[in-house]
Amino acid sequence: MMKAVVFISREKGAEYQADYSHPEVNNPPPGFVKIDLAAAALNKRDDFILKGLYPGIRPNVILGSDGAGLLAGKRVFFNPGINWGKDETVQSINYHILGMPSHGTFASSVLVPRENVFPIPNHLNFIEAAALPLAGLTAFRALFTRGNLKAGEKVLITGGGGGVAQLCIQFAIAKGAHVFSTTGSVDKFEQLESLGVDGVKNYNHHDWEKQLMESYGTFDLVVDSAGGDGFQKLVGLLKPAGRMVIYGGTLGKAHNLSPQIIFWRQLNILGSTMGSPSDFKSMVKFVDDHQIKPVIDSVYPLEDFHAAFERINSGSHFGKIVLRID
Repeated sequence: MMKAVVFISREKGAEYQADYSHPEVNNPPPGFVKIDLAAAALNKRDDFILKGLYPGIRPNVILGSDGAGLLAGKRVFFNPGINWGKDETVQSINYHILGMPSHGTFASSVLVPRENVFPIPNHLNFIEAAALPLAGLTAFRALFTRGNLKAGEKVLITGGGGGVAQLCIQFAIAKGAHVFSTTGSVDKFEQLESLGVDGVKNYNHHDWEKQLMESYGTFDLVVDSAGGDGFQKLVGLLKPAGRMVIYGGTLGKAHNLSPQIIFWRQLNILGSTMGSPSDFKSMVKFVDDHQIKPVIDSVYPLEDFHAAFERINSGSHFGKIVLRID
């Protein structure tokens, strides 16, 4: 038996609880290995599951996508994406992510495909390693595989307070790009500047896009996870033949999008979701080569998972929230 955080149902709202006697699998199926976890990180995906905003939700599943721990005494972490498929350009119909619908990482151990497991870079501890996989993979594919970011280019990364956005910022700076961001919190301006961004604007100002244009000009690449009514404004910030990569849509549909600006200025609007196994391998090498560490906001013991979810819902965090598993 092991301890775990299990999603129960949404019949009475977001119902999830600790299970200190969850069955533990000691004989993994062929092709899988059991990893004894030392840490697991929260993602907005976990919160979306609890709110019923994620497809394929089913009851009695251990939550969590990211983790790091020990396999045969060696420090490892893993790609949380399962069954990407053979096509590098798009995931297969069988693709899914640990933590729904298959059991995830908010537990003492987790089963993952052997091919998904990688040694933890020496400069990362378990907490930092657990914070990297999902956000790092998403950021790497959005910036490089889809966005084709090059040294010297100007990139705008929206919502700089988020975990994926922060790794986008760190990756882009390491690549040699000129990096700019937005945030809705004045308190996060200094934190973003400490990461090395060249400029920040507050997206809660009614004319934030004009402020960006006047201060920094147009951009070669925009990376966004919000969508909504700001989508058209971001499109207007692109240089002719510029690229925009979208890896999320937390603000919903872009109701005011005008196609004329897209075709007349030869713009490239690109979607991106997580990443392929080769993206993950390249991301790990990039992180190791540049000695990049994810920003950690706070660490909670697994038993305090309720407090961790409250923290991620507060919107005041800066960096990843991690569960320590003893």
